[in-house]
This record gives sequence, structure tokens and C-alpha cells, in this order.
Amino acid sequence: MSTPAPLPESRPGLRTTPAPGRPRRPLVVAPRVRPRPPRVPFVVVVALTALGGVVGLLLFNTSMQQASFAASSLEQQATALAAREQGLQMELESMRDPQRLARAARDAGMVPGGATCFLSLPDGSTSGPCTAATPEDARRIEPQPAPRPAVLTPEPRYVDPPAEQNQVGRNSSGDTARGADAPGSLAARMDGRSDRG
Repeated sequence: MSTPAPLPESRPGLRTTPAPGRPRRPLVVAPRVRPRPPRVPFVVVVALTALGGVVGLLLFNTSMQQASFAASSLEQQATALAAREQGLQMELESMRDPQRLARAARDAGMVPGGATCFLSLPDGSTSGPCTAATPEDARRIEPQPAPRPAVLTPEPRYVDPPAEQNQVGRNSSGDTARGADAPGSLAARMDGRSDRG
């Protein structure tokens, strides 16, 4: 057991004598108690931090997927617009074709002019050969068709069949097989109908 601590010296105004009826207890050094921090706020802070991180990660992932969908949609739209631009460019090039312009002029009844003729406005006189343009003056617009090679247009060859096959309805032994004289042949049936009629 530990030794009792010495009592403090009596000071004026201090009671050192115990109260009547109470026994005097010796003073003992109490062990130092370390205060424990409360655990509940720490657990709540950690849980809220983890929950916030998970929710933030989900929101970030969702926004990234939406951005990916928007990017793929814009890429498809850009591809469609590029194809449309290419089609319009090809249409514009076909409209600029001189052959198309010449065909449209020919379909409208226009013909190229002949020789150059000048008109003098003050007196109304003309100089040069002034002749009216006619449809015979039109020029060929479409190119000449390319000649076919001789390989693609061979001369026809005629082959005479052998003499044995000229006889209709005869086999190799010389017997008649379903020829014109056979009873079930088409000629015999036609003769029978004509006889009935």
C-alpha cells in the first residue's frame, strides 16, 4: 500500500479536522485517466466520406457515358453530313459539265451560230456573212461509240449434221421408233381427228 500523503499545513480558514461522525480517509494518488475521443463522430465522418466518394464516382461515370453517347451521335451526324456534302459536290460537278449544258441547249431547240455577223446600230447595216442558224448546223455532243473488237463479233459457222441423224425416228438398227407412222405419234392422232371431222 502506498504511504499517505502529508497533510497540508493548517492555514487560516481551512478546516483540517474532520466533521464529527465522519471517519478520516487517507488520501491516495488516483491513476491518470486518459480521455477517449468519442467514436461515433469519426465513424459518421468516414461513412459520409465513403458515401460521397461512391456517389461522386457514379455521377462521374454517368456523365462520361452521356458524353460518350453524345460524341457518337455527333460522329454519326458528321458522317452523314460529309456523305451529303460529297453527294452535293458530285451533283454540282455534273451541273457544271459542258456536255450537260450542250444537251440542255439542244433540247431547248438552240443551235450553234454560223459565221459572225456584225450589226451597225446607227444605220442598221450589217457586215459579214449573215445567215440564219439551222438544225443541220448542230454539232455532235455524244462521242462516237467505240468499235467492237473482232473477237467479240466472230463470223457464224455452219455445221452440217451427220447423215445418220437426218433420218427422223430411226435408231441404229433401222427400226422405226415413234416416227410419223407410229400409232401413238402426233401425226397419227392428227390424222384421226381430221378423219372424224
